[in-house]
Amino acid sequence: MSAAADRAPHDQTPRPERRPRVFSGSQPSGTLHLGNYLGALRNYVAMQETHDCIYCVVDLHAITVRQRRAELRRNTIDVANAYLASGVDPERSIVFVQSHVPAHTELMWILNTITYMGELRRMTQYKDKTAGAEGESIAVGLFDYPVLMAADILLYRADAVPVGEDQKQHVELTRDVAERFNNAFGKAFVVPEPIIRTEGARVMSLDDPAKKMSKSAGSENSYIALMDPPDAIRRKIRRAVTDSGSEVRGGPDKPALTNLLDIYSAFAGEPVDEIVRRYEGKGYADLKADLGEVVVSALAPIQARIRELEADKSYTLGVLKTGAERAAAIAARTLAKVRERVGLVPRP
Repeated sequence: MSAAADRAPHDQTPRPERRPRVFSGSQPSGTLHLGNYLGALRNYVAMQETHDCIYCVVDLHAITVRQRRAELRRNTIDVANAYLASGVDPERSIVFVQSHVPAHTELMWILNTITYMGELRRMTQYKDKTAGAEGESIAVGLFDYPVLMAADILLYRADAVPVGEDQKQHVELTRDVAERFNNAFGKAFVVPEPIIRTEGARVMSLDDPAKKMSKSAGSENSYIALMDPPDAIRRKIRRAVTDSGSEVRGGPDKPALTNLLDIYSAFAGEPVDEIVRRYEGKGYADLKADLGEVVVSALAPIQARIRELEADKSYTLGVLKTGAERAAAIAARTLAKVRERVGLVPRP
């Protein structure tokens, strides 16, 4: 017996533990804004320290609402650029476009066969988007959206899914479908846990603090786009609605000030209480002027990097190509197991 073989049983070299895997995606359906950055992109970057991360541009989800072809293509690259400019590292994370991995739609069909109509009808987002209507004018894709989301997550055996409160119901459906499949056909899926974002999770509209900041809002003054120039950022914050009174503080009776203070805190890395103390005896105009500079300064390096990526389109396209290849390799292993469990004939 060789010396190496003799030593093998006594080798105490620890094997690296597999880090938990996370999957998340963003739709390329419009202008990216502060809410997207604080609620998602910044967390994507932070999670690279603790998780194996798979980040997707979910273009197939976007087309549940009619899109203009050129805009959809441009927005898809814009979202990928925002990932990269925010600090997502393609060497540490997988970054790809959903439609570049056909396994998503194949698994969706299989999951459709064990998902119930009643479950999909109860989805809050479906009710909101259809205003409770039923009829021939509602697209099947809008109804079936949560099943595609389940396929996105389950393909990659994700342990966790970072979502806002409005998407928690979809992750719960994903868990139900995964458990139903595992019980009926044999274990094939990891049952994922939702990670509900708290910090920066709900950035509200600048002109209506009762609504989330949205790229589909009627007024451009309601949101700050990631690529807004400095003067536009300052102007929008200066015009943001405020509450009655003049005291700079947050609270249920001051939703507009609470929103501005939360944005300030997120970008400055300071507790809201400290910011409030700094503005004792000062007015809303002082807060807004300083907040404008804080946001301009925080977005400047991201904007500069996005401009670099736009000038060299081949880099982002290369990242997406490599990312799709890496994602497809993982997805293929999961899909092969699913096909075997269901009883489909193996592919040659």
